[in-house]
Amino acid sequence: MATKDYYEILGVVKNASDEEIKRSYRKLAMKYHPDRNPNKKEAEERFKELNEAYAVLSDKEKRKQYDTFGKEGFQQRFSQEDIFRGFDFEDIFSNLFGGRGRREYRSAGRGGGDFGDFFSRGFQGAGRAPQKGEDALYELPITLEEAAIGGEKRISVPKNGRVEEINVRIPAGIPSGKKLRVAGKGKEGVRGGPPGDLYLQVAVRNHPTFEREGDDIIVEKEINFSEAALGTTIDVPTLEGTKKVKIPPGTQSHTKMRLRGLGVPHFRGTGNGDEYVKVIVKVPKRMTDKSRRLIEDLAKEGI
Repeated sequence: MATKDYYEILGVVKNASDEEIKRSYRKLAMKYHPDRNPNKKEAEERFKELNEAYAVLSDKEKRKQYDTFGKEGFQQRFSQEDIFRGFDFEDIFSNLFGGRGRREYRSAGRGGGDFGDFFSRGFQGAGRAPQKGEDALYELPITLEEAAIGGEKRISVPKNGRVEEINVRIPAGIPSGKKLRVAGKGKEGVRGGPPGDLYLQVAVRNHPTFEREGDDIIVEKEINFSEAALGTTIDVPTLEGTKKVKIPPGTQSHTKMRLRGLGVPHFRGTGNGDEYVKVIVKVPKRMTDKSRRLIEDLAKEGI
């Protein structure tokens, strides 16, 4: 898929109304429909571009995300499956071309085919037409720091019997299970068709220090009974380095202390989650005679 702006693809300005977007899409979709352009690869690709652009701009939430992040940022956050989720091709074309249900859309002056059937074969046409390659799916293991900070990561993926190195942009705050799309890095096409796309399913590895819950992170810190009773200051690890945290007198074991904004960035949003420090009061397993006498004296005081 080309990197043209969705608004440019549909030939409308960024503040175009829903009706203007729909009208322009209808006009261009009819012009580049494969039934009107048999065996014309350029028209087929243009038709695919139009459908992707309309699937995004006709959906209020997707359009909002697109306007916020731009095409590159949007496609890092939305896979092709996400883009077309909820986009009813049959209903759209029934409304645009005047059909009903699965009614066939037939081009002016010649026989056509069932649009639903056309979609089911992936915009590829039939017989001798070039066909797009299959999409590929691989797992992308990343660290919690990579998920939180984001940035580019160079990875190796198998392709056509060899290993290819590619750069992948990881959006800050991405959770496990999210798919990243790398256009044109899937399997090779058939009869000169374009390659498929590569989808990388993110798997954030467990961290030795932090536990992630949504966009919050949790770290456990042990303190002595005397520190819990009298208060102290401890060094706490964060994703940004070490931070000193005051423990107030009388802190109970398993108390959670909140460090606002020191968690993972919100995916597709602004701001960060929080970090929680779970304070664990450590009970000594072995004591000297002196420490035992002191604790026995405290016990007599009801402490």
